[in-house]
Amino acid sequence: MANSFTVARSREGDISVLSLHGYLDAHTAPQFEKAVQEEYDAGRFRIIVNCVGLTYISSAGLGVFMSFIEDVREANGDIKICSVSDTVYQVFEILGFPSLFDILADQATAVQRFSEVPTKEN
Repeated sequence: MANSFTVARSREGDISVLSLHGYLDAHTAPQFEKAVQEEYDAGRFRIIVNCVGLTYISSAGLGVFMSFIEDVREANGDIKICSVSDTVYQVFEILGFPSLFDILADQATAVQRFSEVPTKEN
């Protein structure tokens, strides 16, 4: 399969890390959505999406981010994005993602950002 896609999962303390590799498009978005849903269902609301191996993202892939961000933040969590290639970042930028999400240089910075921002109860 030419446009392969994988989601590798790991943990950094209480933070879930989903590392994306390959093409995230309409055919592979359900795989990413399932991974995020499983983290959410398990009560893990501090999520880093590491895009170090992501070579392409379509609107379907972007929709996965958008479909979870409100619920995750309502649960006092967040989705942080890191290690984005210039090509993928341009897509994020066109759609205004930098104003909606923390997009950070690397995973260590994303982990650090979680410790810098205290959760707020309203």
